[in-house]
Amino acid sequence: MVSTNEPGHWFRHYSRAGHAPSRIVCFPHAGGSAPFYLPLSARLHPDTEVLAVQYPGRLDRYREPLVDDLGLLADVIHESIGALDEKPTALFGHSMGALLAFEVARRMESDGTAQPLALFVSGRRAPTTSRLESLDLTDDELVAQLGRLGGTSPVLLEDREAIQPILRVMRNDYKAVQNYRYSSGPKLSCPIVALIGTEDSRVTVPEARMWESETNAEFALRTFGGGHFYLTDSFAEVADEIIGVLRNSAVTSQA
Repeated sequence: MVSTNEPGHWFRHYSRAGHAPSRIVCFPHAGGSAPFYLPLSARLHPDTEVLAVQYPGRLDRYREPLVDDLGLLADVIHESIGALDEKPTALFGHSMGALLAFEVARRMESDGTAQPLALFVSGRRAPTTSRLESLDLTDDELVAQLGRLGGTSPVLLEDREAIQPILRVMRNDYKAVQNYRYSSGPKLSCPIVALIGTEDSRVTVPEARMWESETNAEFALRTFGGGHFYLTDSFAEVADEIIGVLRNSAVTSQA
């Protein structure tokens, strides 16, 4: 069960920008949490208000049960966004977070209350693509995979006791991704920007380009040097991309 949809329960502010003209809601990857977006928040402040989603079952929400249903998470986060003060809002998601951001964008448009300024999908193939891959891994296999993907301290990976809570969260989130089923529906009316690392084994350029089929608006694909967690070395460049897209989207929406 999800206990509440209060915005303060789901979103973390790392730099106050209440008077910023626009907002971006950021969705972490599988096994991730809100602080992953601290560097991005610092680079977007003060022109953009940054809210990072904090999923249940980790960090300050560790006492809450994990949720392995992306549809349920999308429903509650959509409601939480609707409870915020009215402001043009974009969505950014990395890996699993990209799927979740996409589903929230669909809900925002379907209920007619707000159209996202833009949807940024990072490190994730389009939901219409498919791969034969198993996410049902042993501890050793999961630790090895985390090492290959990057984004996790090598010291932590070697401490099997300390890493158990992370593996528990990873297994939950992998289950959520495995259980996700794409359903066809109206195309989005907002621009979609796909961002990937050139060495990411989890997504190819053709797979990322397939996101274009999910929007009637503009689509762009941006590539960065690095693997699945290219973001950790590219937050500045990604922030510049976001700022440019949000400015253009804001001008278009006012025209």
